[in-house]
Amino acid sequence: MTSIYEFSANTIDGQEVSLAQFKGKVLLIVNTASKCGFTPQYKGLEELYEKYHDQGLEILGFPCNQFGGQEPGSSEEIQTFCETKFGVKFPLFAKIDVNGANTHPLYAFLKDAAPGILGSKDIKWNFTKFLVGRDGVVADRYASTTSPQSLEKDIQKAIGPA
Repeated sequence: MTSIYEFSANTIDGQEVSLAQFKGKVLLIVNTASKCGFTPQYKGLEELYEKYHDQGLEILGFPCNQFGGQEPGSSEEIQTFCETKFGVKFPLFAKIDVNGANTHPLYAFLKDAAPGILGSKDIKWNFTKFLVGRDGVVADRYASTTSPQSLEKDIQKAIGPA
Protein backbone atom coordinates (compact mmCIF):
# COMPACT_ATOMS: atom_id res chain seq x y z
CA MET A 1 0.00 0.00 0.00
CA THR A 2 1.27 3.43 -0.83
CA SER A 3 -1.07 5.81 0.98
CA ILE A 4 -3.50 5.97 3.84
CA TYR A 5 -6.37 6.37 1.39
CA GLU A 6 -6.50 2.61 0.95
CA PHE A 7 -7.72 2.14 4.55
CA SER A 8 -11.04 2.50 6.27
CA ALA A 9 -11.98 2.86 9.93
CA ASN A 10 -15.12 3.06 12.03
CA THR A 11 -16.11 6.44 13.38
CA ILE A 12 -16.86 6.74 17.07
CA ASP A 13 -20.56 6.30 16.27
CA GLY A 14 -19.89 3.08 14.36
CA GLN A 15 -19.99 4.22 10.73
CA GLU A 16 -17.30 2.74 8.49
CA VAL A 17 -15.56 5.45 6.47
CA SER A 18 -12.89 5.25 3.82
CA LEU A 19 -9.92 7.47 4.52
CA ALA A 20 -10.08 8.29 0.81
CA GLN A 21 -12.65 10.94 1.85
CA PHE A 22 -9.66 12.89 3.20
CA LYS A 23 -7.77 12.96 -0.13
CA GLY A 24 -6.03 16.28 -0.63
CA LYS A 25 -6.09 17.11 3.09
CA VAL A 26 -3.22 17.31 5.55
CA LEU A 27 -3.88 14.80 8.33
CA LEU A 28 -2.69 14.63 11.91
CA ILE A 29 -3.50 11.14 13.19
CA VAL A 30 -3.32 10.66 16.96
CA ASN A 31 -3.96 7.74 19.32
CA THR A 32 -5.82 9.26 22.25
CA ALA A 33 -6.93 8.47 25.80
CA SER A 34 -9.21 10.24 28.27
CA LYS A 35 -7.38 9.40 31.50
CA CYS A 36 -3.76 10.08 30.54
CA GLY A 37 -1.27 12.71 31.66
CA PHE A 38 -1.25 13.87 28.04
CA THR A 39 -5.07 14.12 27.80
CA PRO A 40 -4.89 17.96 28.02
CA GLN A 41 -3.34 17.80 24.52
CA TYR A 42 -6.93 17.49 23.27
CA LYS A 43 -7.16 21.26 23.86
CA GLY A 44 -4.10 21.99 21.71
CA LEU A 45 -5.24 19.58 19.02
CA GLU A 46 -8.64 21.28 18.86
CA GLU A 47 -6.93 24.70 18.66
CA LEU A 48 -4.87 23.50 15.66
CA TYR A 49 -8.02 22.05 14.10
CA GLU A 50 -9.92 25.31 14.45
CA LYS A 51 -7.00 27.39 13.16
CA TYR A 52 -6.10 25.26 10.12
CA HIS A 53 -9.20 23.24 9.24
CA ASP A 54 -10.32 25.76 6.60
CA GLN A 55 -6.85 25.51 5.03
CA GLY A 56 -7.11 21.73 4.70
CA LEU A 57 -6.10 20.22 8.05
CA GLU A 58 -8.00 17.26 9.46
CA ILE A 59 -7.18 15.76 12.83
CA LEU A 60 -8.23 12.14 13.31
CA GLY A 61 -8.41 10.86 16.89
CA PHE A 62 -8.18 7.13 17.54
CA PRO A 63 -8.94 6.22 21.18
CA CYS A 64 -6.81 3.35 22.47
CA ASN A 65 -6.89 1.51 25.80
CA GLN A 66 -3.54 -0.28 25.45
CA PHE A 67 -1.48 2.04 27.64
CA GLY A 68 -2.25 1.75 31.33
CA GLY A 69 -5.96 1.16 30.64
CA GLN A 70 -6.34 4.93 30.23
CA GLU A 71 -9.26 4.76 27.78
CA PRO A 72 -11.73 2.41 29.49
CA GLY A 73 -14.94 4.14 28.42
CA SER A 74 -17.50 3.30 25.77
CA SER A 75 -17.56 5.19 22.49
CA GLU A 76 -20.40 7.35 23.80
CA GLU A 77 -18.51 8.14 27.02
CA ILE A 78 -15.35 9.03 25.09
CA GLN A 79 -17.22 11.30 22.68
CA THR A 80 -19.11 13.06 25.48
CA PHE A 81 -15.89 13.56 27.48
CA CYS A 82 -14.02 15.02 24.50
CA GLU A 83 -16.84 17.36 23.52
CA THR A 84 -17.71 18.62 27.01
CA LYS A 85 -14.22 18.80 28.55
CA PHE A 86 -12.22 20.01 25.52
CA GLY A 87 -14.78 21.12 22.91
CA VAL A 88 -13.41 18.58 20.43
CA LYS A 89 -14.95 18.93 16.96
CA PHE A 90 -12.37 16.99 14.96
CA PRO A 91 -13.32 13.44 13.93
CA LEU A 92 -13.03 10.71 16.54
CA PHE A 93 -12.97 7.05 15.65
CA ALA A 94 -13.89 3.84 17.43
CA LYS A 95 -11.41 2.50 19.97
CA ILE A 96 -8.61 0.51 18.33
CA ASP A 97 -5.37 -1.33 19.11
CA VAL A 98 -2.21 0.37 17.85
CA ASN A 99 0.19 -2.45 18.86
CA GLY A 100 0.09 -6.23 19.04
CA ALA A 101 -1.78 -8.96 17.19
CA ASN A 102 -4.93 -6.83 16.76
CA THR A 103 -3.22 -3.67 15.50
CA HIS A 104 -5.57 -1.73 13.25
CA PRO A 105 -4.26 -1.96 9.65
CA LEU A 106 -3.99 1.84 9.44
CA TYR A 107 -1.62 1.87 12.41
CA ALA A 108 0.44 -1.01 11.00
CA PHE A 109 0.88 1.14 7.89
CA LEU A 110 1.70 4.32 9.85
CA LYS A 111 4.30 2.54 12.00
CA ASP A 112 5.98 1.00 8.94
CA ALA A 113 6.02 4.34 7.12
CA ALA A 114 7.43 6.31 10.06
CA PRO A 115 9.27 4.21 12.65
CA GLY A 116 10.08 5.74 16.00
CA ILE A 117 13.41 6.25 17.74
CA LEU A 118 16.07 3.72 16.74
CA GLY A 119 13.70 2.23 14.18
CA SER A 120 11.23 0.98 16.77
CA LYS A 121 7.80 0.55 15.24
CA ASP A 122 5.66 0.10 18.34
CA ILE A 123 3.68 3.05 19.64
CA LYS A 124 5.16 3.87 23.05
CA TRP A 125 2.21 5.71 24.63
CA ASN A 126 -0.98 7.69 24.12
CA PHE A 127 -0.89 10.81 21.93
CA THR A 128 1.74 9.64 19.48
CA LYS A 129 1.12 11.73 16.36
CA PHE A 130 1.56 11.10 12.62
CA LEU A 131 1.54 13.94 10.10
CA VAL A 132 0.35 12.91 6.64
CA GLY A 133 0.73 15.14 3.60
CA ARG A 134 -1.95 16.00 1.06
CA ASP A 135 -0.63 13.11 -1.06
CA GLY A 136 -1.50 10.52 1.61
CA VAL A 137 2.14 9.85 2.42
CA VAL A 138 3.32 9.89 6.04
CA ALA A 139 5.59 12.90 6.53
CA ASP A 140 6.61 12.49 10.18
CA ARG A 141 5.98 10.85 13.54
CA TYR A 142 5.98 12.70 16.86
CA ALA A 143 6.28 11.40 20.40
CA SER A 144 3.59 11.71 23.06
CA THR A 145 5.63 14.44 24.73
CA THR A 146 5.53 16.61 21.58
CA SER A 147 2.91 19.30 22.17
CA PRO A 148 0.37 20.03 19.47
CA GLN A 149 1.52 23.66 19.37
CA SER A 150 5.07 22.62 18.49
CA LEU A 151 3.74 20.96 15.31
CA GLU A 152 2.41 24.22 13.92
CA LYS A 153 5.37 24.96 11.60
CA ASP A 154 5.29 21.43 10.17
CA ILE A 155 1.53 21.71 9.64
CA GLN A 156 1.92 25.08 7.90
CA LYS A 157 4.61 23.60 5.64
CA ALA A 158 2.40 20.60 4.81
CA ILE A 159 -0.58 22.85 4.06
CA GLY A 160 1.53 24.95 1.71
CA PRO A 161 1.07 28.50 0.50
CA ALA A 162 -2.35 30.02 1.00
